[in-house]
Amino acid sequence: MDSRRDPVQARNDGSLDLHDIADWDQRTVLDAVSVFIYQALLIAARAFVVLLALFILLAEIALGTLGGLADPWIGVLTALSAVPALGLAAFVWYADVTTQEPLSLLVGTFLLGVLVAGFAGVLNATVPAVFLEAGIDLGLAAFFFLVVGPVEEGVKLLAVRLYPFRDDRFDAVIDGAVYGAVAGLGFATIENALYITQNVAAASTNSLAIGGGTSVVRALAGPGHVIYSAIAGYYLGLAKFNPENAGPIVIKGLMIASVIHGGYNTLAQFVPELLATVTGLGWFGGFVLFVVVFDGVFGLVLVWKLRAYRRAYRLVHDRPAPRSEPTEFEP
Repeated sequence: MDSRRDPVQARNDGSLDLHDIADWDQRTVLDAVSVFIYQALLIAARAFVVLLALFILLAEIALGTLGGLADPWIGVLTALSAVPALGLAAFVWYADVTTQEPLSLLVGTFLLGVLVAGFAGVLNATVPAVFLEAGIDLGLAAFFFLVVGPVEEGVKLLAVRLYPFRDDRFDAVIDGAVYGAVAGLGFATIENALYITQNVAAASTNSLAIGGGTSVVRALAGPGHVIYSAIAGYYLGLAKFNPENAGPIVIKGLMIASVIHGGYNTLAQFVPELLATVTGLGWFGGFVLFVVVFDGVFGLVLVWKLRAYRRAYRLVHDRPAPRSEPTEFEP
């Protein structure tokens, strides 16, 4: 007997009507009203999350945190800083061996990736303060692994869960990686804008040069967001098509992405300077070398995942369709 079914339901051969006893489907007016209210609550909850994220973004613009986006040069620098992340997201999209994802879902996911970044900003600032109130001083590494990684990867996955995940056109496991990458692109874009705006605003002279330097550094850091969220998104796609184990699968993906993310942030505090000392390349050269190696390693992990899916897809599609057993009416 299936342990996930009621014993009466499991033993019923179809001869008994078990509606509202051990089974349920929509029949009565009250049933229809219940379904309507439930669906309305889901829609309202999603709308609330999106509107709250929009409010946080508008507040950041109004308070000046992102006010510099009105400056065309800031906009140009932000766009240029997002180019490497865009290229990586495009690669993940191209690697989808199934069907091409519709533009409406891709654009919607990108915009949600931009919006939910506000949640990460609030939580990254609030959670350590809560720990301090409790008398716990998180070290920098613990902050990156226990707060920044899970929070930022969680909100990027939320962007995918809010919109494309629910769409019927999200019809393959690998689609999760595509939409995860696009959410990461949106997140990286607004994060780049934040860093560029803040550094330009803090500069007393040579603000354009400082903004350009910041955009170069952010261009190197941005692709990491795409890699991490593409990996987490892949597991979200896996969860969609394995609903009986959806929870653990999503948690696994989040844990992997969060550990990689936390590892990057932690190592970035000292490895570039160490490489600069060893190689004589200077801090920027050490940072470039660090990013290339780190993102290269975990980029290969993502590529391996995508290629494994591609191989499996082609293998099952190259096989002839199973032939049904002949009936007595066939010659």
